[in-house]
Amino acid sequence: MADSPTGSASRQPVEAYSARITVEEIANRLDVGRLAVYAMLEQGIIPGIRFGRRWLITRYAYEQWEKTCGAPERPGLITPPEVTVLN
Repeated sequence: MADSPTGSASRQPVEAYSARITVEEIANRLDVGRLAVYAMLEQGIIPGIRFGRRWLITRYAYEQWEKTCGAPERPGLITPPEVTVLN
């Protein structure tokens, strides 16, 4: 099959780093099955938008969720002080 004049085939290859993350990639990162990821999306645990039967999950939103496990950062929360033990 010949390439188009722009130097690419009829379909572009998927980039290694996309703005969106797939259910399969999330399942691998969390070490759970795809059905568990779909259940978390349905329940609103993982941020995503449903379009018919498909889910759109942005990499940024997922990575922010992954850092905090979904707990919202609110002003006024005090971080526990570090304890230093002196001998």
